[in-house]
Amino acid sequence: MHIVVCVKQVPDTKIIKINPKTNTLDRRSAPAILNPYDAHAVQEAVGIREKTGGTISVLSMGPPQATAVIKKAIEIGADQGYLITDRAFAGADTLATSYALSKALEKINKELPVDMVICGKHAIDGDTGQVGPGIARRMDIPPITNVIEVSEVNFEEKTVLIKRKLTNGYELIQADLPCLLTVEKEINHIEYSPMPNMIKAARYEPVIWAVNDFENVDRAQLGLKGSPTIVGKMFTPPRPEGGKKIEGSSDEQVNQLMEILMEKKEVLSLQSSKQ
Repeated sequence: MHIVVCVKQVPDTKIIKINPKTNTLDRRSAPAILNPYDAHAVQEAVGIREKTGGTISVLSMGPPQATAVIKKAIEIGADQGYLITDRAFAGADTLATSYALSKALEKINKELPVDMVICGKHAIDGDTGQVGPGIARRMDIPPITNVIEVSEVNFEEKTVLIKRKLTNGYELIQADLPCLLTVEKEINHIEYSPMPNMIKAARYEPVIWAVNDFENVDRAQLGLKGSPTIVGKMFTPPRPEGGKKIEGSSDEQVNQLMEILMEKKEVLSLQSSKQ
């Protein structure tokens, strides 16, 4: 069984700042890390491989320094990694990114047929959740999102049983292989990497491809040219205001609460609209 995990290098959002003049992320203000959801995707692939055997490949698109996240994936337990890097990919939105990654997956599939693609639920720097389903659409395979458990993989019958999270509950799905999963953090816990994995990761050099390494690529669908969406503005959300403490007897608290509600025009307008 061959599992390919798509990973991304992102800035650590716990540290990163926003440039007040440009309203854009100041990526120099924070270290680059493996997207946390993608780390769980790699860990889940390792768990599946322990049950079914096979190979885990990781795939990333980014600048040359993105080899660091591939090394991190090798440390978690992946077998091999691929980085696609080219100035033609620069400025890609989710549509152009899914196109580039799907072309890389086509090439990987020719070397070793792909049975499953796993992505994180979303990247913490974009939070769109669009790249995974976009890849699935281009590869014409079923996408299953918000996965919290891979219950069973039947390689002989080419099926997988999956539990996914819904707004008001859960859903069990049996999907045909090959398919694409996007996983939640709660699907597993990142385990400590054994020493052999750490040594392998330190020495590992991923396969690097540029645009010219792919066949039948429409350059108009890459980078800025292939990106119909742009970020118009970014800003820091305002800090939430502190709450007001209501004290006194029950009657006094009720009176205070009514005074607060009467001051809120939106509450009054909502009440009047319902009458």
